[in-house]
Amino acid sequence: MSAPIAIVTGAGRGLGLAIADRLRADGFETIGIDVDGSAGTIVCDVTDHASVEALIASLTNAPVAVVNNAGIVRFGALLDVSDAEFRRVVDVNLTGTFTVARLAARRMVAEGLGGSMVNITSINGVSPGLNSGAYGATKAAVALLTRQMALEWGTYGIRVNAVAPGLIDAGMSEPIYADPDARAARSGRVPLGRLGTSGDIASAVSFLLSDRAAYITGTELIVDGGVVQSAISSLPRPKSVDGGVRA
Repeated sequence: MSAPIAIVTGAGRGLGLAIADRLRADGFETIGIDVDGSAGTIVCDVTDHASVEALIASLTNAPVAVVNNAGIVRFGALLDVSDAEFRRVVDVNLTGTFTVARLAARRMVAEGLGGSMVNITSINGVSPGLNSGAYGATKAAVALLTRQMALEWGTYGIRVNAVAPGLIDAGMSEPIYADPDARAARSGRVPLGRLGTSGDIASAVSFLLSDRAAYITGTELIVDGGVVQSAISSLPRPKSVDGGVRA
């Protein structure tokens, strides 16, 4: 019996590569795709509908797992971001996720196998960051799109969830953490006391794709060591307020 097929987009490096490796260890026949074919992936641009359609049609069976990880960021203040830069981020992060998910879902439905999808979002889609251009907006949109997919595709036995990475020392964040001061400052803001790893994200994705999550759909799992929950704790407060409990 052949292994179940999983598709991972943006699998040439960083989080996508770690996720693809984890799914292979989980027993999937993992099809890693990337725009430049790095790390042994298949060349496929998620913004090219015909390319994605041809790839999915070429599979021997419908995929039972899909991870939409491909994404880009263009840093800059909103006042300065060009229309072309904004559209490019939307095309890859949002439209690319939709294109891959919809075409994969159509084949899943046609073969009646059901399956599971995980879309990679970000804590930037939960709490916006300065000078992130369109990135946070696209990730917030993917989170809502995830819930809509879960609502519409559940009847076909397809579960759709999202994983929102926090401060992860991998992928697009590597240039940030190459700066020792930035690394120390950001690590110090994480309640669990460390930056996340690509393995942390891969484990979360593995769980949501597995039968252990068989009754979970439409959920965004935040994997950030508690960063989002700690926002208020960074605000100053008089020491007198913390001196004791008042009736």
